[in-house]
Amino acid sequence: MEDVLVGQKFGRSLKRENFVKQQQQGKIINLYGQNDNLRKRIMKRTFDLIISFFTVVFLVSWLFPVIALLIKLDSRGAVFFRQLRHGRGNVKFYCYKFRTMVKNNEADTRQATQNDARITRVGKLLRKTSLDELPQIFNVILGNMSIVGPRPHAVPMNLEFAREIENFMQRHQVKPGITGLAQCKGYRGEISSFRELYSRFRLDYFYVRKWCLVFDIKIVIETAISLMSRNEKAY
Repeated sequence: MEDVLVGQKFGRSLKRENFVKQQQQGKIINLYGQNDNLRKRIMKRTFDLIISFFTVVFLVSWLFPVIALLIKLDSRGAVFFRQLRHGRGNVKFYCYKFRTMVKNNEADTRQATQNDARITRVGKLLRKTSLDELPQIFNVILGNMSIVGPRPHAVPMNLEFAREIENFMQRHQVKPGITGLAQCKGYRGEISSFRELYSRFRLDYFYVRKWCLVFDIKIVIETAISLMSRNEKAY
C-alpha cells in the first residue's frame, strides 16, 4: 500500500534502502548542536503562549462558534477533524483542524487536490483562508506544536516521504508548527512532485538548524503576507 501511495504521487517506485532504521523505529538522533539551549526554548514557549492567549481572546472566542455553525449547516459530520501526526522526536499526537471534507476513508493517505470532490463548500473557504488550521492553537497550548515549525504530515504520508528522502525525519528535532519557513515561502497545499517535497524539506531543515525567536517572528509576518498574495495552492 505504501509503495502504491507514493507511486501515485511521484510516478515512480521507492528505494527501500533510503529508509533509515532509526526512522523506522520512530527514533531520531538530536543534532541541535549550538542551536538548542534552555533559554531559547523558554523564549519560544513564551512566544507561543502569548500568541495563543491573544488568539483565543480576540479570535477564537467569537470566530469558532461562527465557523462551527457554518460547518454544521453545510454538511453532516463533526465540526472538528483530528489526525495522527508526528511531533518532536517522532512522538505521535492528534492534530486538530476544522472539518473541511465529507467523511471518507482516504483522509490519511490521499492529499487534497484542486477541485477535490471530498471538500465541502465551507471547507473550500476555510482552506483558502487557512482558517481550517485555527484549532491547532490548542495543540500549541497543550505543547504538541509551536506557532512556527515544520508542518506536520499525516503519519502514513510522513513515513512515505521518509522513504523518499534520507534523514527526512530529522525535521522532527523541533516541534511542528502551525506555519513554517516553507509555508511563508509559498509551499502550501498538495505536494505534487519530488522537487516540491525536497524543497520543503530543505527549508524545514534550514529552520531546524537556525531557529530563534527573531526568526519565528519574521516567519509569522511573512506568512501573513503570503496568505494575502500567494494562496493559489490553498485548496
